[in-house]
Amino acid sequence: MWGFAESTPDRDFLGVSRSVSGRAWRARLDGAGEAAALTMSQRHGLDEILARVLAGRGVDAEKAAAFLVPSLRGDLPDPATLTDMEAAAARLADAVERGEAVAIFGDYDVDGATSSALLHRALADLGLTPRIYIPDRIFEGYGPNAGAIDTLVDEGASLIVCVDCGSTSFEALDHARERGVDVLVIDHHQMGPSLPAAVAVVNPNRQDCLSGQGHLAAVGVTFLAAVGLQRELRRRGFFAARKEPDLLGLVNLVALGTVCDMVPLKGVNRAFVIKGLIGMRGGGYPGLSALAAVSRLKGPLDAGRLGFLLGPRINAGGRIGNASLGAQLLTTREPAEAERIAGILDQLNAERQAIEVEAVSEATAEVEALIASGREPAVLVVSRPEWHPGVVGLVASRLKERFERPALAIALGENGFGTGSGRSISGVDLGEAIRAAVEAGILAKGGGHAMAAGLTVSQHRLGELQAFLEERLAGQVEEGRRDRSLLIDSAISDAGAHVDFIQSLEKVGPFGSGHPSPIFALPAHRLNYVEVVGSGHVRLTVSGGQGPGLKAMAFRAAETPLGELLLASRGRPLHLAGTLCLDHWGGTPRAQLRIIDAATPTDRL
Repeated sequence: MWGFAESTPDRDFLGVSRSVSGRAWRARLDGAGEAAALTMSQRHGLDEILARVLAGRGVDAEKAAAFLVPSLRGDLPDPATLTDMEAAAARLADAVERGEAVAIFGDYDVDGATSSALLHRALADLGLTPRIYIPDRIFEGYGPNAGAIDTLVDEGASLIVCVDCGSTSFEALDHARERGVDVLVIDHHQMGPSLPAAVAVVNPNRQDCLSGQGHLAAVGVTFLAAVGLQRELRRRGFFAARKEPDLLGLVNLVALGTVCDMVPLKGVNRAFVIKGLIGMRGGGYPGLSALAAVSRLKGPLDAGRLGFLLGPRINAGGRIGNASLGAQLLTTREPAEAERIAGILDQLNAERQAIEVEAVSEATAEVEALIASGREPAVLVVSRPEWHPGVVGLVASRLKERFERPALAIALGENGFGTGSGRSISGVDLGEAIRAAVEAGILAKGGGHAMAAGLTVSQHRLGELQAFLEERLAGQVEEGRRDRSLLIDSAISDAGAHVDFIQSLEKVGPFGSGHPSPIFALPAHRLNYVEVVGSGHVRLTVSGGQGPGLKAMAFRAAETPLGELLLASRGRPLHLAGTLCLDHWGGTPRAQLRIIDAATPTDRL
């Protein structure tokens, strides 16, 4: 069933036309890419495979040297290129000079927590004592609301700064204007032509912003706002009698929020992450150190560990606990307090994992039953009254990965409304479709990005929502799924996948959204050892015959076609495809392959 095509050896990598996951394997580089990689290797003395990885991510020979040594100073855009940034900086500078009471209203995810903590630290270093307000996911929902505005105004706030939210909060910001408080919006979510009532709306994704910085996370926009603020204060002579704070210390937070919000790691985002990781390894943030400790972190911090170890724990507070815990952790300067909060977040994350496993199992069974009945929608919409609203985004993500199409998971409340999250596939703009559903009156509330969205919907309109999304997105989904090829960067053997080689790949990273991890194919490697471990992971050792063997893992694969093939192939060779990483368990780094696909070789190959 899974083999090689005779007629297309020039197109199918290793001849794989249909893998166990139903995909053809194709070389990432075309002829022009091969030539670019060769030029890069010869001109800069790069390892051939590293040059191929660079060329496969759009880096040309002229820019390769600068790409390998990114400079935050060189890549950082002028904050003033963002629409309304100068007005925002001026209003913040007024607040600093007057010693105003400033409230920061943030979102309950990692991007919101890091944005809130960054602005808090920037203002505190300038002499203010800002107050952070993070809404409760269940009782308040996303973004500012009239009740929260009243609370902050009654406490004395004269300026409210919305970070990672606020771009479409028209009613809440109208209420703020009625209460006589100024509002600034610092955000990155997609928005329509209308603007909320605010002194300034700084959002590189607003339709009249020509900065070209739409790939920034909210925390990146917030950092630019801090840069713009200090520049405005410098212009006013504020630092004539006091030391100007060093904003580079805030890049740690930018790196964390950028990775966890899964924005493209290109341009200044890549520089943010590289410089931020260096800063984190040097300490300085008790909260990050405490979080790394409770995460049982092995080895140095990298982008992967930010996204899979630290990020989920910060998110856990907003998902099933106290939404403000993440921001509290990132703003405290007391190690003991940081340890206390990190411990709570770690416990909440464990509870979140248990809730998620059950919900994902129920959702997967529902979709499998739907497909078995002969119906196969382009967009999956599942809902349950017993689901926790804090895990629906994770459920949608798992469904998207398993069934390779956009998915929405909705937790239904007793009031007849459901709170949901959606995740999309490449080429399908889910955020735009959700906003269109709001405009059509189908959704009570909604918005987001191309790849992720949130919504509030009446239970009685779920069928209407499904039909609307099906009609609007079916063509995009069909196009997005048409070529499901797995792009391979290079072939490699287990002997070549050693620690030094994997460490050299870090020069091309960090990898993530928009800058994918290189995928390597291991031809006809024998599976010496295979077992199921943990929560459905498949652990194995593979050998190409020359080296001592390579440790490998296929995560969450045990009950999938990939896992079934691996478990049935002990002692036999398979073509394997995956990414390489270092396993630091036990204190000594070892090479590991993370398997994402496999195919059975044929005798003729």
